Amino acid sequence: MKKTILITGGAGFIGSHVVRKFVQDYPEYTIVNLDLLTYAGNLENLQDIENKPNYIFECADIADAETVDALFKKYAFDGVIHLAAESHVDRSITDPASFVRTNVQGTMVLLHAAKNLWKGNFENKRFYHISTDEVYGSLGAEGLFTETTPYDPKSPYSASKASSDHFVRAYANTYNLPIVISNCSNNYGPNQFPEKLIPLCINNITNKKSLPIYGKGENIRDWLYVIDHAAAIDLIYHKGQHGETYNIGGNNEWTNIALVRTLCKIMDNRLGREEGESEQLITYVTDRAGHDLRYAIDSSKLMNELGWKPSVTFEEGVELTVDWYLDNNDWLQNIVSGDYASYYDSMYKNK
Repeated sequence: MKKTILITGGAGFIGSHVVRKFVQDYPEYTIVNLDLLTYAGNLENLQDIENKPNYIFECADIADAETVDALFKKYAFDGVIHLAAESHVDRSITDPASFVRTNVQGTMVLLHAAKNLWKGNFENKRFYHISTDEVYGSLGAEGLFTETTPYDPKSPYSASKASSDHFVRAYANTYNLPIVISNCSNNYGPNQFPEKLIPLCINNITNKKSLPIYGKGENIRDWLYVIDHAAAIDLIYHKGQHGETYNIGGNNEWTNIALVRTLCKIMDNRLGREEGESEQLITYVTDRAGHDLRYAIDSSKLMNELGWKPSVTFEEGVELTVDWYLDNNDWLQNIVSGDYASYYDSMYKNK
């Protein structure tokens, strides 16, 4: 069936993998990638598919209602996969207002545009909102987040995502909008902006810079390879039940310090350094305000109902990730230098 699907935030880390998967796996679909290209949006992530006949890029702000409405009228979207978000907790602490604008107001603008376009005719329509496990707050030493865990956000970022989740459900309850939501654990893999822990450490180890670790490094996260997340999104979009929420996790809990030490060992091996050399770069810094102790996801609903499961172990995924960054140093250096921001101009503005 031919469809036109809007994917927001498609130039970002997770979004670019989702765009690529849909463009390549569904040639009968038209995929429109809507991204404002703020600091973490990078069209170099999509060079391999940018000339595909079923791919279109639009540079716009999801919080700009007039522009979003015009795009919905222009393309008559059959579905929305909404990934665009401000997502870095540290940035949310220093600038919470931008997270409200993008994550809350932007989501509501998209919901309203979909409601107005579809006008109650929801056959073969879907609004899929991608969220985070951080909306659930923090776990102790035991237990897992499930789809019924009460929301308890601790940071401006997670509060903004929790609010957007509530708006999505409100549009389903009030206007019968056909929605699905997924809440995912920490992602890692190729193309991740190097402010995040894993690519930051890979880059710093390569350049023999310090590896900053919050507190004692005892915070625990559940890690999921981004390719597996994209596969879950594909499955949920096509087979998930309307109105349902699905948790996506890797079943890979690691303390931050254990993760960084693992990276150090892999990097020492890859770079031909003496074992333990990179661990000497570890530096402990003042803990982040409101730092959640532990996240862990129960993915049994997604596994049992839709048949999803991760394709790689964490150890395999981390080695694949390290190798990708070492093999794509030009991509990384373009990010670090800021040169990546000129790619849009060269590809779109100058034509």
